[in-house]
Amino acid sequence: MPPRDTRRPDRVAEGIRMEVATFLNGDVKDPRVRGALITVTAVEVARDLGHANVFVSIMGDDAGRAAVLEGLASAAHHLRSRVGRALRLRIAPEITFRFDESVARAARIETLLASVRPSEPPDDGSAPGA
Repeated sequence: MPPRDTRRPDRVAEGIRMEVATFLNGDVKDPRVRGALITVTAVEVARDLGHANVFVSIMGDDAGRAAVLEGLASAAHHLRSRVGRALRLRIAPEITFRFDESVARAARIETLLASVRPSEPPDDGSAPGA
Protein backbone atom coordinates (compact mmCIF):
# COMPACT_ATOMS: atom_id res chain seq x y z
CA MET A 1 0.00 0.00 0.00
CA PRO A 2 1.58 3.33 -1.05
CA PRO A 3 1.95 6.10 1.55
CA ARG A 4 -0.83 8.68 1.64
CA ASP A 5 -0.10 12.14 0.33
CA THR A 6 -0.73 14.27 3.41
CA ARG A 7 -0.21 17.48 1.45
CA ARG A 8 -3.08 16.87 -0.97
CA PRO A 9 -5.76 18.47 1.25
CA ASP A 10 -3.52 21.55 1.53
CA ARG A 11 -3.11 21.74 -2.25
CA VAL A 12 -6.85 21.28 -2.78
CA ALA A 13 -7.57 23.97 -0.15
CA GLU A 14 -5.32 26.44 -1.96
CA GLY A 15 -6.99 25.61 -5.28
CA ILE A 16 -10.42 26.15 -3.74
CA ARG A 17 -9.30 29.46 -2.24
CA MET A 18 -8.09 30.69 -5.62
CA GLU A 19 -11.19 29.47 -7.47
CA VAL A 20 -13.61 31.02 -4.95
CA ALA A 21 -11.68 34.31 -5.01
CA THR A 22 -11.83 34.37 -8.81
CA PHE A 23 -15.56 33.64 -8.70
CA LEU A 24 -16.19 36.42 -6.18
CA ASN A 25 -14.05 38.86 -8.13
CA GLY A 26 -16.16 38.81 -11.26
CA ASP A 27 -18.41 35.85 -11.97
CA VAL A 28 -20.86 36.09 -9.07
CA LYS A 29 -24.40 37.00 -10.14
CA ASP A 30 -26.21 37.16 -6.78
CA PRO A 31 -26.96 40.82 -5.92
CA ARG A 32 -26.47 40.10 -2.20
CA VAL A 33 -22.85 39.18 -2.93
CA ARG A 34 -22.01 41.23 -6.03
CA GLY A 35 -21.37 44.63 -4.43
CA ALA A 36 -19.86 43.38 -1.17
CA LEU A 37 -16.20 43.62 -0.25
CA ILE A 38 -15.31 39.99 0.50
CA THR A 39 -11.91 38.46 1.19
CA VAL A 40 -11.30 34.72 1.28
CA THR A 41 -9.05 34.40 4.32
CA ALA A 42 -8.63 30.63 4.58
CA VAL A 43 -9.93 27.26 3.43
CA GLU A 44 -9.93 24.11 5.55
CA VAL A 45 -10.46 20.84 3.71
CA ALA A 46 -11.31 17.55 5.41
CA ARG A 47 -8.71 14.83 5.00
CA ASP A 48 -11.09 12.79 2.81
CA LEU A 49 -11.71 15.90 0.64
CA GLY A 50 -15.45 15.57 1.23
CA HIS A 51 -16.01 18.93 2.88
CA ALA A 52 -14.41 22.38 2.72
CA ASN A 53 -14.93 25.30 5.08
CA VAL A 54 -14.26 28.58 3.30
CA PHE A 55 -13.58 31.43 5.72
CA VAL A 56 -14.45 34.90 4.46
CA SER A 57 -14.04 38.39 5.82
CA ILE A 58 -16.92 40.68 4.88
CA MET A 59 -16.84 44.45 5.33
CA GLY A 60 -20.04 46.06 6.54
CA ASP A 61 -22.63 45.85 9.28
CA ASP A 62 -24.11 42.67 10.75
CA ALA A 63 -27.23 42.73 8.56
CA GLY A 64 -25.12 43.15 5.42
CA ARG A 65 -22.80 40.31 6.46
CA ALA A 66 -25.77 38.01 7.09
CA ALA A 67 -27.18 38.79 3.64
CA VAL A 68 -23.82 38.15 1.97
CA LEU A 69 -23.43 34.83 3.81
CA GLU A 70 -26.92 33.80 2.62
CA GLY A 71 -25.93 34.70 -0.94
CA LEU A 72 -22.71 32.72 -0.64
CA ALA A 73 -24.62 29.72 0.75
CA SER A 74 -26.94 29.80 -2.25
CA ALA A 75 -23.94 29.94 -4.62
CA ALA A 76 -22.14 27.06 -2.85
CA HIS A 77 -23.62 24.34 -5.08
CA HIS A 78 -22.55 26.16 -8.25
CA LEU A 79 -19.11 26.73 -6.75
CA ARG A 80 -18.79 23.06 -5.85
CA SER A 81 -19.19 21.99 -9.48
CA ARG A 82 -16.92 24.81 -10.67
CA VAL A 83 -14.20 23.78 -8.20
CA GLY A 84 -14.55 20.14 -9.21
CA ARG A 85 -14.02 20.99 -12.87
CA ALA A 86 -11.19 23.46 -12.25
CA LEU A 87 -9.24 21.14 -9.94
CA ARG A 88 -10.15 17.98 -11.87
CA LEU A 89 -11.57 16.27 -8.80
CA ARG A 90 -13.69 13.16 -9.22
CA ILE A 91 -15.84 14.21 -6.26
CA ALA A 92 -15.78 17.90 -5.38
CA PRO A 93 -15.98 18.82 -1.69
CA GLU A 94 -19.17 20.22 -0.23
CA ILE A 95 -18.51 23.92 0.42
CA THR A 96 -19.62 25.77 3.54
CA PHE A 97 -18.96 29.48 4.01
CA ARG A 98 -18.05 30.75 7.47
CA PHE A 99 -17.51 34.31 8.63
CA ASP A 100 -13.90 34.88 9.73
CA GLU A 101 -13.92 37.21 12.72
CA SER A 102 -10.14 37.38 13.04
CA VAL A 103 -9.82 40.51 10.86
CA ALA A 104 -12.51 42.39 12.81
CA ARG A 105 -11.06 41.17 16.11
CA ALA A 106 -7.56 42.35 15.12
CA ALA A 107 -8.90 45.79 14.17
CA ARG A 108 -10.72 46.07 17.50
CA ILE A 109 -7.58 45.06 19.43
CA GLU A 110 -5.53 47.62 17.51
CA THR A 111 -8.08 50.33 18.34
CA LEU A 112 -8.04 49.38 22.02
CA LEU A 113 -4.23 49.38 22.10
CA ALA A 114 -4.11 52.78 20.42
CA SER A 115 -6.46 54.23 23.04
CA VAL A 116 -4.37 52.80 25.92
CA ARG A 117 -0.95 53.86 24.64
CA PRO A 118 0.19 57.23 25.90
CA SER A 119 0.99 59.67 23.16
CA GLU A 120 4.75 59.46 23.00
CA PRO A 121 7.02 61.89 21.20
CA PRO A 122 8.72 60.39 18.16
CA ASP A 123 11.93 58.52 18.95
CA ASP A 124 14.91 60.54 17.77
CA GLY A 125 17.29 57.61 18.10
CA SER A 126 19.11 58.79 21.21
CA ALA A 127 19.49 56.43 24.15
CA PRO A 128 17.50 57.23 27.31
CA GLY A 129 19.42 59.16 29.94
CA ALA A 130 22.10 60.25 27.46
